[in-house]
Amino acid sequence: MTKSNGEDTRAGNRMERIQQGVRKRTLMAKKKVQSITKDDVKSYLLRNFFVLFTIIAVIVGIILGFSLRSYNFSYREVKYFSFPGELLMRMLQMLVLPLIVSSLVTGVAALDSKASGKMGLRAVVYYMSTTIIAVLIGIIMVVIIHPGKGSKEKMHREGKIVRVTAADAFLDLIRNMFPPNLVEACFKQFKTNYEERIPRVTYNSNETSLLNGIINNVSEAMENLTLLKREMIPVPGAVNGVNALGLVVFSISFGLVIGNMREQGRALREFFDSLNEAIMRLVALIMWYAPLGILFLIAGKIVEMEDMGVIGGQLAMYTVTVIIGLLIHAIVVLPLIYFLITRKNPWVFIGGLLQALITALGTSSSSATLPITFKCLEENNGVDKRITRFVLPVGATINMDGTALYEALAAIFIAQVNNMDLNFGQILTISITATAASIGAAGIPQAGLVTMVIVLTSVGLPTDDITLIIAVDWFLDRLRTTTNVLGDSIGAGIVEHLSRHELRSKDAEMGNSVIEENEMKKPYQLISQENENEKPLDSETKM
Repeated sequence: MTKSNGEDTRAGNRMERIQQGVRKRTLMAKKKVQSITKDDVKSYLLRNFFVLFTIIAVIVGIILGFSLRSYNFSYREVKYFSFPGELLMRMLQMLVLPLIVSSLVTGVAALDSKASGKMGLRAVVYYMSTTIIAVLIGIIMVVIIHPGKGSKEKMHREGKIVRVTAADAFLDLIRNMFPPNLVEACFKQFKTNYEERIPRVTYNSNETSLLNGIINNVSEAMENLTLLKREMIPVPGAVNGVNALGLVVFSISFGLVIGNMREQGRALREFFDSLNEAIMRLVALIMWYAPLGILFLIAGKIVEMEDMGVIGGQLAMYTVTVIIGLLIHAIVVLPLIYFLITRKNPWVFIGGLLQALITALGTSSSSATLPITFKCLEENNGVDKRITRFVLPVGATINMDGTALYEALAAIFIAQVNNMDLNFGQILTISITATAASIGAAGIPQAGLVTMVIVLTSVGLPTDDITLIIAVDWFLDRLRTTTNVLGDSIGAGIVEHLSRHELRSKDAEMGNSVIEENEMKKPYQLISQENENEKPLDSETKM
């Protein structure tokens, strides 16, 4: 009995101690919560100052833009008003060229060809997978919602269409991969132009009598002039803009060569590494100006916008369909892929990218956003520099999830407007060409409209009907650019997770090489120390 009573009292005392510990911990937790609400707010605001400042700039820009629309500014006045935003675009575009070259060369050179090959394969598989998923989402959304119900006669048309054949566009893509002049590739891209030529009609000996008769008979001459056929001949040309694809191919090849040169390529590796670090410091300075530039970019675009009345009916439904498709891809598909592969919280990762996403929304250019994307991934999310330098420039050039989704959706919308029922083969053709065309779309504002021509011609849809969707394209372009940047960034996080073993082994190799270098230097250090120790003795003996 006494033993059982003693055990009960010990158990009771233990329970009391546990309860007291729980009470103490809860009190401490409450105190911590109180201290967090008071002390950590300032540190949180300081940490996220740029993000909050940029969000405020977007909101102010939208309000300012709509409030100034009633003043009916002229085109010249709108350009003056948008000037601070134009400066931001020029600053960011100024850094794109050295950033792409320096980051790719250092990123590829830091890895051996085997590791970079595996990384490249993982990145390409991710890019292709997400692009195909985006195209499927676009097709499903436009088929379910069916925004093209009605007639196109009442719809507003705007702008002009630059015609280009699918074959020429594909050949231009390959030509741009191998620029003949690297200096020219820094400011120009190859683009096929078209000239109208009238080939001469040749006549055989039996037709000479007809030709003699034409001289004397005007009516016969007019009939024979119809034999002269007009045709469009492709001729080489160029457009302004950085040939990012060519520079990416050259930089990857150059980086692989430097990496294989080992000690001989060390000086070049260090040069490009220093250049990359200097560019990133410039980015840090420009980030202070970015919110102000974004404010005027958005406000200026809203002021410049045509009459809001044209965006209604079918066009409004089309806009809503595109937005829903992009949101599903950006908020559901991409975070889910990230979680399934890495088993990490995708929203924490996306939270670190807010500055880059808002910049993409303001600038409407994934290439111009690239410097900010580097900064966010490396500093906020701690992604390895070797990954960001390799994956991001390639992603900004060829990975366009938002553009692929938009092009597939827009093509089927135009078919619906024209009351054309597409069969499974035509929808499959649209999905393939939209995927391929998105790779060729440059990372510049409204590049998707040019590649839309290729998608429409692949299934025989009228290319002139692209003018029906230009009225809302400036807005949708910003949303799909934001989706493109998010896809590139999540891809960098996934590739880093999948390549962690290669990175660790490379770090171990680098550590061993450093140790070997130090071991090699030790005998020389010992000799120099001995010489230094002997010097005072010599001086003493001389004295």
